[in-house]
Amino acid sequence: MHPAEIRSVVIVGGGTAGWMTAAALARVFGPRLTIRLVESEDIGTVGVGEASIPPLTLFNNMLRIDEDDFVRETQGTFKLGVEFRDWYRKDHSYIHAFGDIGKDLAYIPFHHYWLNDWLEGRQVSLWDYSFSALAVRQNRFDRVPAIANSPLQGLIHAFHFDAGLYARLLRRYAEARGVIRHEGRITGVAQAAESGDIQSVCLESGETIGGQFFFDCSGFRGLLIEGALKTGYEDWRHWLPCDRALAIPSETVYPLTPCTRSTARRAGWQWRIPLQSRTGNGHVYASAHMSDDEAHDILLQNLDGRPLADARPLKFATGRRRQFWNKNCIALGLAGGFLEPLESTSIHMIQSAIERLILLFPHIGDTERQRKEYNRLAVQEHEFVRDFIILHYHANARTGDAFWDDCRHMAVPDSLTDKIGLFRDSGIIQPTPHDLFQLSSWLQVMWGQGIVPRTSHPFVQTVRPSDRADYLANIRNILKREAARLPDHAQFIARHCGAALPAAC
Repeated sequence: MHPAEIRSVVIVGGGTAGWMTAAALARVFGPRLTIRLVESEDIGTVGVGEASIPPLTLFNNMLRIDEDDFVRETQGTFKLGVEFRDWYRKDHSYIHAFGDIGKDLAYIPFHHYWLNDWLEGRQVSLWDYSFSALAVRQNRFDRVPAIANSPLQGLIHAFHFDAGLYARLLRRYAEARGVIRHEGRITGVAQAAESGDIQSVCLESGETIGGQFFFDCSGFRGLLIEGALKTGYEDWRHWLPCDRALAIPSETVYPLTPCTRSTARRAGWQWRIPLQSRTGNGHVYASAHMSDDEAHDILLQNLDGRPLADARPLKFATGRRRQFWNKNCIALGLAGGFLEPLESTSIHMIQSAIERLILLFPHIGDTERQRKEYNRLAVQEHEFVRDFIILHYHANARTGDAFWDDCRHMAVPDSLTDKIGLFRDSGIIQPTPHDLFQLSSWLQVMWGQGIVPRTSHPFVQTVRPSDRADYLANIRNILKREAARLPDHAQFIARHCGAALPAAC
């Protein structure tokens, strides 16, 4: 064995981040790696988000977790996008739907053909060209990888689920594959005198847990990455001023919508996430513009069903650690940073961090090149997602509300200014390959937030008007026909992955 070979790791913290990390490492490295996880039942998890984006299917597939089993055990539902109500202005709504919009033609993105028609006065909704959006309108869902006898993409889906139940599922999975769990509160962290590397953590019981490499999944506390290593934090509240949230479950209501709902409020926004067992709700708000009591009242007044518990408060600062990998420690989940769950990215950021650490795992020790590359990619990802979330706030016409006025007039990162300018000038969207959100996502949110291009790509004019009209009409007709054939979302779940729920009181 190489003298510096990493054979033992310690994960500090359970919850979604800790058990996702443990399960993935156990699956990939197997018995080659001794994996210990330390958590305390006395320390609660945040768990404000219960929605995902499509890449989670890849993570579950990697673990070989059957999708129906996953949905059933987490009391989940399917998700085809996020509906945004009152974000651009009051009484206006749009959807950020998963999957393609239309179908590109002759090297030119599809939206230029649609946009040309719109600017010429034939104003057909952008979302008439989205299979997912059409399914959401009718509360329908099915697993459709592709539309038969056409070049069009099928439904791309994600999930709504109970994050606590998912963590339990992953814990069973990880422990069955050799992960060792230690119960207890951490009272101390021992570091090497010369290098500063973490050597062990000490529990309240007096037990010492040592390892060669550590993963900090301790949430906002950042017990290792900040408490021990003093890594520092880059605060983004000047761009994303919401700093508090209230979360509350309410009873399940029907129809069971296959989308997350986000409704803008006076100084923030409210989420609605439908599960089989309940509806998840929360109010994200800026304390500089709204009191806790007012935020609580707004949340309760806008529930679709009876509340099932008291609202849980959460305070946060949007931003990220200055390094995600510092010395022999990587921070994942909330320990690494926080971007509010507006686009359901929280769990995905854990997943992508795990993918990076697997690819760059320091098999023969903590190497500087691996650490540098990991941090470069992690910073890049957080900044891309940050810009996409800022877009929702900045491009608004909600005049008269101080919070929204401030967001509309604030200076935003140059990277976002350039994207908005390109789209406004000529409909150009050019996301970088590593941006989590690609063309269809930027298109839907920029258009939904009222950014209208001055012109479309000139190549569109070289296609005969009658051919363009036929092309657009054919896509609309195919999608409309196929959406009407999909089963009801709730009926699909009952047939394939209905959870065994306790009887209502």
